[in-house]
Amino acid sequence: MDIYEAIVALRQQGRRGAIATIVNVRGSVPSFETAKMLVRDDGSIVGTIGGGCVEAEVWQAAREVMENERPRTLTFNLNQNPKYDTGLVCGGTLDIFVEPVLPAATLYIFGAGHVAHSLYNSAKVAGFDVNVIDDRASYANRERFPEAKEVIAQDFDQAMARLSPNETSYIVIVTRGHRDDMRVLRWAVQTRARYVGMIGSKRKT
Repeated sequence: MDIYEAIVALRQQGRRGAIATIVNVRGSVPSFETAKMLVRDDGSIVGTIGGGCVEAEVWQAAREVMENERPRTLTFNLNQNPKYDTGLVCGGTLDIFVEPVLPAATLYIFGAGHVAHSLYNSAKVAGFDVNVIDDRASYANRERFPEAKEVIAQDFDQAMARLSPNETSYIVIVTRGHRDDMRVLRWAVQTRARYVGMIGSKRKT
């Protein structure tokens, strides 16, 4: 499988990974700049950055990167470190950038009014999978939200019962009234969502 296809498949499956890329080469090394290796969350790999001890260390670093979601750069000097002396004639130094591959973020917008529609447009540009929920079919429909992953026109309580936000989910509450806002908020804070936000007025308490 092509490494880019593997990255897309991983994100669509809601899984994690890390991509390692050789970004700088000095001297003779067993690979080339831009060579890539994908490490999936199950430990399997796609691609190679040259094999050997270097690749083993990068695999371990990739596991840490996908866990803490923070990229890092590794530098390997094949001439000075004796553990890289495996009888190969190559030597030199290489820098490898390791960055996380995270599941596609999902945004749940509760409310389908004007504010929700503007948020939907911005979220699509930012790469979110957007779900829109409202109890008014005249607002929550495909004509208004054609590219949403899902549009739910249903009572909020019924809709929330079928949703399962996870740690890659974001929830924004912009319903048409405070009562519905509160219903959704009570549910939202008990989910695993990474972010919960809502609209409010400085004039109202």
